[in-house]
Amino acid sequence: MKSAVETLNPTRVKLTVEVPSADLKPKMDAAYKQIGAQVNVPGFRKGKVPARIIDQRFGRGAVVQEAVNDALPEYYSQAVQEHELQPLSQPEVNLTELPMAEGQDLKFEAEIDVVPSFELPDFSGIEVEVDPVTVSEEDVQERLDELRARFGTLVGVDRPAQDGDFTSIDLTATIEGEEIDTVTGVSYEIGSGNMLEGLDDALIGASAGEEVEFTSALASGDRVGQESEVTVTLHSVKERELPEVDNEFAQLASEFDTVEELQADLQAKAEQGVRFEQGVQARDRVLDAMLEMTDIPLPDNLVEAEVTSHLEKEERLEDDEHRTEVTESTRRAMKTQFLLDALVIRDEVNVDQGELIEYIMMTAQQYNMNPNEFAQRIDQDGQIPAMVTEVGRRKALAGVLEQAKVVDTDGEVVDLNALNALDEVDEEGLGEVDEEGLGEDDSDDDVLQDEDRSDTDVSDGGAQEVADPAQELDEDAATEADVETDDEGEADVDSDAGTESEELEPASAEAGQDR
Repeated sequence: MKSAVETLNPTRVKLTVEVPSADLKPKMDAAYKQIGAQVNVPGFRKGKVPARIIDQRFGRGAVVQEAVNDALPEYYSQAVQEHELQPLSQPEVNLTELPMAEGQDLKFEAEIDVVPSFELPDFSGIEVEVDPVTVSEEDVQERLDELRARFGTLVGVDRPAQDGDFTSIDLTATIEGEEIDTVTGVSYEIGSGNMLEGLDDALIGASAGEEVEFTSALASGDRVGQESEVTVTLHSVKERELPEVDNEFAQLASEFDTVEELQADLQAKAEQGVRFEQGVQARDRVLDAMLEMTDIPLPDNLVEAEVTSHLEKEERLEDDEHRTEVTESTRRAMKTQFLLDALVIRDEVNVDQGELIEYIMMTAQQYNMNPNEFAQRIDQDGQIPAMVTEVGRRKALAGVLEQAKVVDTDGEVVDLNALNALDEVDEEGLGEVDEEGLGEDDSDDDVLQDEDRSDTDVSDGGAQEVADPAQELDEDAATEADVETDDEGEADVDSDAGTESEELEPASAEAGQDR
């Protein structure tokens, strides 16, 4: 086999492949055998039909089609490996010459989008500026109030509902008199905004036992987005009473004996949180500087396909302003992947088993899943290689961050080693694991409640938040513009990559037919 590659633009190439008839002969022989085993020819047993009889009865074109369909993926993959290409899409194949007669060669062309080649600059001199660490009394008080809320109690009130109250309600949605969905005994905190739009306004001012109506777009299901008439029955109204801040509360809510010790701990945690945010800010600004320093061409057709797919899911194809935002974030995400993947190769970044396990455990926590169950799921879904890639990207970025000079706006040098930010924070825009199928699925029929809601227990025992087990990772195109190849760096000729030629279809017996 002979092959050549022509660069059409920085992200697209054309492979020209020529397979001599001698190399193709085993495929032709196998095709004759395959066809002979499937047809009935008088005077011959199945599998014993001579090649010349098959040519006479069924035409050589049928044999060529069988042989080429079997050979094409193999020779395409060989050419990709020979020229060390990293395909991003399915090939668009054009058969330029078929072996319709003995001694003729097979020739074809394949155009594909590939990972672009670009120069990596020296990142060792990067300097970035971040916000200083400042913790206000309000920050500490906010943490204290959150802690009090966790140990608060809900008590019934004999008054109209108001913002912040906890309610028990029934909801029924109808469209043109047809009942779409009904839920009963739902716990809802007014002002949380995690159910239907307009529910808060409808409940405020209503009393237990009353029934109110309002119009709202359905949140999910087959008729998502359609306007419906919603009827709400308010069963109970409760408010949360917060415990007094005293030594008894400190002992109940923490390991400390006094309020002073508790407040000192909250102060330290607030400062730790600000430092953590400072580390994330440093990481993002270092990455911004790296992207600014590196000229990376992007495959515009793949960007457009990613953006369109994102907008279709949101049903916002006609929103030009949002399209501009999604396009910008998609391009940044794609550039980030190319940049960090190149950095992994240049710096010879390796991922050990301990680092992978640590990342799996961290990601499982984001899904509120048991780490062992999560690991089994991603293994079954074939996502382990994607996770290894993600950890490698993190390490590559961490290596640059270690060399960067980071100062705050007060001129103080920031010690990022004390923050461990890169080990704990989800790296936005560095490539995501496919989240489909992870966690429990929400029912398509549950149209009255938002998918990301968290229900609140309104029993008298306390206001305890019940976490939603189906919490999903962010699906923003800014973090999901994956442009991966398979483990061999090749395009899978049987997958559904978004190009004009999605798979290598049966070959035409006509040489030169555009595929």
